[in-house]
This record gives sequence, structure tokens and C-alpha cells, in this order.
Amino acid sequence: MTSFLKEARAQNARLLQAIHDLPFNRELTAGNLRQDRFQHYLIQDGLYLTDYARALAVLAAKAPNAALIAQFASNAAGAVHFEQEMQQRYLSKFGVDRQAAQAAERSPTCLGYTSFLLAEAQTGSYETLLAALLPCFSVYAEVGAAIARQTVPDNPFSLWIDTYASGEFQAVVDAAEKAANEAAEGAHADLRRRMLTLFRRSVEFEWMFWDAAHRLEAWPTIAWR
Repeated sequence: MTSFLKEARAQNARLLQAIHDLPFNRELTAGNLRQDRFQHYLIQDGLYLTDYARALAVLAAKAPNAALIAQFASNAAGAVHFEQEMQQRYLSKFGVDRQAAQAAERSPTCLGYTSFLLAEAQTGSYETLLAALLPCFSVYAEVGAAIARQTVPDNPFSLWIDTYASGEFQAVVDAAEKAANEAAEGAHADLRRRMLTLFRRSVEFEWMFWDAAHRLEAWPTIAWR
């Protein structure tokens, strides 16, 4: 049987290519992404990671054995650590006030994505939650590696690029992908289809997240506050 990840990637091949082709990622690769767009991304990513860590902690609690409990608990702690490191290194490097970042509200896309993940954490199984969380691992590893291969010398965004193209991050991704493939091996047909559906929805949110940053997305109702 085809592995879960191969099947998921095949079903989403066009969407995954569309992520690579997004203006945000093309401009980041070329080093000419507008700073306000990257600032928007950093702030929203920090907010996202807090809830992503919560969902990973729930995944650890749902995991079927001690090794997977430890793996995903470590991932949750790593997401929190990276969010804190982002506050200290990335935000200051790119001119974002830390207090402003902490006081920011989630954009519509960020709120939609985190709400989707936290809802699955509350109501889903280990297998379905893992499928929903996996694209944040896999897509970032794929995009980071592609940008690292194509980037210009002295790219001002090299700190971000190096993080997601690193061997350390790839090792974390490989472990998560292995867990997903193993979970899907023992899943009945309906559960596997559900896992594929949730994987796709998260890939869609990944596309939306970068697109929202490029558009400097804000709540359209802000004028009536």
C-alpha cells in the first residue's frame, strides 16, 4: 500500500506547487519581500505557534505509546521555545516591537487555522489530529529546502530560511511523517480518508497563511470598532 504521506502529497501536488509559487515565497527567495509583509507574517506566526503547541500537547496525550508521547511532547515544547526565540531574535531583527507583537490579535486566517486545529484536538482521534498537524511540519520543510536551494547571496531573510532548511528541523519532520505513515497503516478505509481530508485542509490553510501575510490581512470590520 502507498504510504499515507505519498498519497497525501499526490492528492495535493498542485496545491503544494501553488505554495511555492506564492508571491510571498517568491519574493522571500529573491530577498526583496517588503519588510511590512514579513513583519505581519512573523507576528501572526508567533500567535499561531502558541496554539499549535497546545494542539501538539493534546496529540502527545492521545499518542498510543510512550515513545510517541515523548516525541510530540518534545515537539510542543519546541514550538513554544521557537515562539519565544522568535520574539527575541526575529522580531528585533526585522523591527517589530515585542509588546506590539504580544498585543496583536489573530488575523482571520490565523484564527481560522488555529481554531480548526484546536477543534480537531478536542474532538478528533490521535490519527486525525496527527494528519491535521502534519502539514505544518512537512510543508515548511519542503518550502524551506526549496528556498535555500534557490535563494540569492546575502538574503536578508537568511535567518528564517536557515531555520527551516536545517538538518535539525528535517529530523523532526521525518519523525512526524514516520508516525503519520505508521498511524495510517493500521487505519480502516474511512479513517484514512478522514486523515487525507484533514491533511488537505491544513495545506489549504498553509497557502492562505502566506497569502494573508502578503496582503497584510486585517479584519474587514475594523472600521466599525
